[in-house]
Amino acid sequence: MVTWPLFADQFLNECLVVQILKVGVKIGVKSPMKWGEEEDGVLVKKEDIERGIEKLMDETSECKERRKRIRELAEMAKKAVEKGGSSHSNISLFIQDIMKKNKDMMSSFTNGNANSK
Repeated sequence: MVTWPLFADQFLNECLVVQILKVGVKIGVKSPMKWGEEEDGVLVKKEDIERGIEKLMDETSECKERRKRIRELAEMAKKAVEKGGSSHSNISLFIQDIMKKNKDMMSSFTNGNANSK
């Protein structure tokens, strides 16, 4: 993944992708754009873009390690969404919680109406 942040938290996302997860390459954007100045564009030289793409596509040990890490993260993500995986379990619990709150709310509404007659 080549990162090209423009605004605010995109620079934090770049840090996550490049420095923490180690699955991306910076192309050299140093500072965020200011609101209202978007049409001025971000000054990134074509050489910076070329260097980033080459770094991403080369066959160095760093690049091979990056690809290995991507495969590992992809496998972790697949397991998380499978039945019994962490994401699957969490979304199931979230849905159950919403359904319970909805049922409780409807029950109290129905009981409240019955008591007011």
